[in-house]
Amino acid sequence: MIPRNCKRLAEVDFPIAVVSKHAAREKSIRHGHPSTLHLWWARRPLASCRAMLMALLLPDPADPCCPGEFKAAAREALRSFAGAPHGWTSEVKTDEGLRKILLRFIGDFANWDVAADPDYLKTARALVKAAHGEEPPLVVDPFAGGGSIPLEALRIGCDAFASDLNPVACLILKTMLEDIPRHGPGLADELQKVGAEIKAAAEKELAEFYPDEPDGGKPIAYIWARTVRCESSGCGAEIPLVRSFWLCKKASRKRALRYKVERPRGEAPAIEFEVFEPRSDKDVPAGTVSRAKATCPACRTVLAPERVRAQLCRHHGGTDTEFDSKGRRTGGGWLLAVVSLHPNKNGRQYRVSTERDYAAVRSAQKRLEQVAREKLPNGLSPIPDEPTPAGGGSGAGRAFSVQKYGMMQFGDLFTARQKLALTTIARLSGTKATSSTAAACSILLDGVIDRNAALATWRPQADQEKVEHVFARQALPTTWDFAEAQPLSESTGSFIDRVHATCETIGALARAFRSAGQVTLADARRLNLPDEAAAAWFTDPPYYDAIPYSDLADFFFVWLRRALPSHPLLRDPFDTENPLTPKTQEIVQDETREAAGRRKNRDFFEVAMRDAFAEGRRILNPQGTGCVVFAHKTTEGWEALLSGMVRARWTITASWPITTEMPNRLRARESAALAASIHLVCRPRFEDASVGDWGEVYRELPGRIGNWMERLSGEGVRGADLVFACIGPAMEVYSRYSRVEDAEGREIPLGGDPTAAEPHKRGFLAYVWETVGRIALGQVLGTAEAKARNGSSAALEEDARLTALFLWTLQSTATNGNGDSGEGAGDDEAEDEEEEDTDERRPKKGLSLIFDVVRRFAQPLGIHLDLWEGRIIEIDKGVVRLLPVSERAEQLFGKDGATAVASRIEAGARRDPQMRFDFVLNPEDDAPRVRARGRKPAEATARVGDEDLAARREATTLDRVHAAMLLQSAGRANALRVFLHAEQDRGPDFLRLANALSALYPKESEEKRLLDAMLLAVPK
Repeated sequence: MIPRNCKRLAEVDFPIAVVSKHAAREKSIRHGHPSTLHLWWARRPLASCRAMLMALLLPDPADPCCPGEFKAAAREALRSFAGAPHGWTSEVKTDEGLRKILLRFIGDFANWDVAADPDYLKTARALVKAAHGEEPPLVVDPFAGGGSIPLEALRIGCDAFASDLNPVACLILKTMLEDIPRHGPGLADELQKVGAEIKAAAEKELAEFYPDEPDGGKPIAYIWARTVRCESSGCGAEIPLVRSFWLCKKASRKRALRYKVERPRGEAPAIEFEVFEPRSDKDVPAGTVSRAKATCPACRTVLAPERVRAQLCRHHGGTDTEFDSKGRRTGGGWLLAVVSLHPNKNGRQYRVSTERDYAAVRSAQKRLEQVAREKLPNGLSPIPDEPTPAGGGSGAGRAFSVQKYGMMQFGDLFTARQKLALTTIARLSGTKATSSTAAACSILLDGVIDRNAALATWRPQADQEKVEHVFARQALPTTWDFAEAQPLSESTGSFIDRVHATCETIGALARAFRSAGQVTLADARRLNLPDEAAAAWFTDPPYYDAIPYSDLADFFFVWLRRALPSHPLLRDPFDTENPLTPKTQEIVQDETREAAGRRKNRDFFEVAMRDAFAEGRRILNPQGTGCVVFAHKTTEGWEALLSGMVRARWTITASWPITTEMPNRLRARESAALAASIHLVCRPRFEDASVGDWGEVYRELPGRIGNWMERLSGEGVRGADLVFACIGPAMEVYSRYSRVEDAEGREIPLGGDPTAAEPHKRGFLAYVWETVGRIALGQVLGTAEAKARNGSSAALEEDARLTALFLWTLQSTATNGNGDSGEGAGDDEAEDEEEEDTDERRPKKGLSLIFDVVRRFAQPLGIHLDLWEGRIIEIDKGVVRLLPVSERAEQLFGKDGATAVASRIEAGARRDPQMRFDFVLNPEDDAPRVRARGRKPAEATARVGDEDLAARREATTLDRVHAAMLLQSAGRANALRVFLHAEQDRGPDFLRLANALSALYPKESEEKRLLDAMLLAVPK
């Protein structure tokens, strides 16, 4: 048994850079990876879970309390490791050397390529056994979701307990953690056989609805568009709602659709399509819809969003094609193109639809009418009639828009032919699957559903033309044009394609396991486990309203209930009348719902998370370690999380930022979204923990944070990732005590009012953010800036410090310190394509941070945000935008602009080479002026428009740097040289700030380009 006071590796060191590299790479791995088994949202990378688990379970051999038996066994395991490089044998002889080699092994083992390697598995399991003895340690994850954490626990030889409140998650977990380890590779063999039987039976029943091409080709996808009618007087044309008419963008085989308008006498205009080969993007017609505004191809009238919605609502979203009594198409879904593969032709072939195609669709509709009249044995309709999630508002509601367009039931999200195919596959899966393959067969069904809904889209990109799955993001948005996969083909989205991919994953996982885990449907606040049973409590909890898991999972759940009608996991254990996944007990912030008579607001979420942490504390043994993964980007979110952990009697002992997100995702391009997930390592706090002295805690804080920032900076951790990663060492200072008090016995709470002066009102975390901000400013602008407060003459002005701190926080770990330039703050996900294209919703240029983060740093550093609003920042809806330099031109140069000012500078220099040029900001005067050295400042320059500013104020160093950048942008080289010479005479601040900003601005930004070009013009 490891002594409680012996530190774990995760508490002293961790191979951040190596694990981050493997975790980020894993996002692009598909074949055989567990993520291909079934979609789950925000799944943790296996690399980070595997590495962190090893570090949590292994003691630090350099700790004096580390058992000698462990060190001896660990040395033997590492010496026996077949993959050990030269030098390991001698290096492990010392305790420090052993720690180094253990960390190196953990980093190397994070590589997906060796995750199932027998030598790595043998060594990892031997190390865990050396630390915990013959009985495998129990790892518990109460928010198991996609199962990354418990899966990796099984891989390294632990027992795993995985629970989740969501039935879909539990079915995934059961297949992955119970069925695959139990049945081994044989499960894949059996599933291949059953899958082939299901496909053969489905072909017999469905072949007539997916006819082959007359020339022998095999359709693999159908590209559709919803339609509305033009309401312009005298028009009435049918408008296909299409975002893009591209079909294939491969350079050697470009294909697109184009249309012509036929105008038969006495009838509405008709649109006719053809497939053609465009030579450039200009040849392809523009789409007909943008943010719910539809443009009529015949008369160019724009149909307003409310009219588009009204028309689609009348037809339940306009998914299905409408026919008259003679079988002629009259409206609804418009089949734009059929995609097929031909045995004698290269690549995918495209053609427009024919009457034959619509005849197959009409036949499917008639057959579905017959199927819908029958009830399933459990009383359900074969077609999902459960309500879709209501959208709108803030929070989770932003993810759903389908009801706005009349898709009120889940069945409305599918065409008639898709519903017929899915009901057939679901029925056959239930009858042909064996007891061992039942859950796996339902997972196959979900894979088909994900690409066979009227929300899937066609991907025309050159790498592969294919049907994209519904959940390209964590939402159910309306799509205008959509793609229907051919489920009987062998291409993406087909049933047999899912069989092959699933069996490949099962085979890969079966080789890595030697025992099964335990899966249960449970509330994380009440687990059926005894006290002190777990060696590790490791979880990735939900984050407020970031992801509406249950509403998203309902998309699959409604079909699973029909494929596995009596499965014990597919239910709401708290409400037997609920036809969907559990909502009331789910720990998310969703103010549209109630729990125990109270709104599920922010308070509900925070109290529920505190209770979940307390439950984790109960089941963890005193020698055990915990780890909570967190990636929230507001300081309030962090305060709530940490408050819950402290109240549940946890001590935070370390925090490790592991890059788990791809830098090119939309969030990373727009704001300070975390590229890293912060892994907070924690321990149960001693029952007899003492009371801490605030004076000692406060004195210890700067050193701990400073050392940690230096340590993580050396690993390439930057910006917001570095900010939140500093919480670990700061919280260790605070959370090891039962409480912290000042000299008068007043408790210093974790959070409080950051504007208060007294520590007992202000709260501990306010001092953490302040300390981080001061150290950051010291790093980028110099020591004086870190000490500056309330206008100290030793420092640059407030606006320079605000800009530097803003840019420092925006740096991205994932791009080695240079984040992508953002354009607006945006939501966590892309805006729904159907939203109205108003000026208010259009993203503005500029880099953005959440107001809460900016305020927490600015206030203690003497920076008054209200004084700089409208001058260098803009604050709107909880987001602070740093104004691009281009938007400051009129402020600095007046309405005449840089050209006029440059002319004055050049003229002034000719009259007096010793003239000094100053800008004076005056709201009442648009004309920028210059003043000679030593003269009284002239009234001049730009408008600020802020009543809080003095009526006359001399420009700051930042203003002058921006002015120089604008002169560079205007191409006024002579004026710029004169200006820079004058700034050199003034003092070093101009160049000090310019060089600092050059290092901070994103490398692709216009500001960095201008700064670097301007600095090249500085006289030597």
